[in-house]
Amino acid sequence: MKLKDRIAIVTGAASGIGAASARLFAAEGARVALVDLDEGGLAAVADEIRAKGGEALEIVADVSRDDQAGAGVDRVLQAWGKVDVLMTAAGISLGGTVDKIDEAIWDRTFAINVKGTYLWVHHAIRPMIAAGSGAIVTVGSQLAQASLGKNAAYVASKGAIASFTKTIAVDHAAQGIRVNALMPGVIDTPMPARSLQRQADPEAARQVWRQRHPMGRIGQPEEVARAALFLASDDSSFVTGTLLFVDGGWTAH
Repeated sequence: MKLKDRIAIVTGAASGIGAASARLFAAEGARVALVDLDEGGLAAVADEIRAKGGEALEIVADVSRDDQAGAGVDRVLQAWGKVDVLMTAAGISLGGTVDKIDEAIWDRTFAINVKGTYLWVHHAIRPMIAAGSGAIVTVGSQLAQASLGKNAAYVASKGAIASFTKTIAVDHAAQGIRVNALMPGVIDTPMPARSLQRQADPEAARQVWRQRHPMGRIGQPEEVARAALFLASDDSSFVTGTLLFVDGGWTAH
């Protein structure tokens, strides 16, 4: 087991990439703290983990709230005494070009995607520093490098996460902490499903997404989860500050 006896926190764990990663981390031996606003979704994922003999802690929280991030990390420390892995998968995408996005949408996108990443890293990295070890996996997007357009706030936020990841990696490498970003392509999760509903012709838009990947298909959350496991485990012991594109060739096109 690649994460045996490790303690992992996964934000955005009620669905999509976060849920798939939490399940895989647990299957690989980690005790997993699941963080999300979706209480029902959290309970479902936690029940799946427990049904297979794993341990899960449910933390209902808005990742953009500092008090809730601090309290969430404290709950993990009280329950299990340490934090070995943090994965920040929580995110939102609301669409729109810069001339049409209002301030509230811009601010909420950055609050969840960027501030939420910062806050959970800010609190979880402290026990890692004290322990002299840890692995942090952030979640960016292939769109930060090769955008299709019409999603300015989301794309900008994912670019910020990529840069943030690199500078954290530099700052904390000497303390035994590795920090890397996953950059997924279009993955079959609730977020792109909601994006499709904003399109005039959802099936035509989905076909464009398929064709934009040289592999000719949309990815599955379990495929990204396996990359997350690599970055969270000792398999990537000499990897830090990298952006790992799991994008079916999107950015190579």
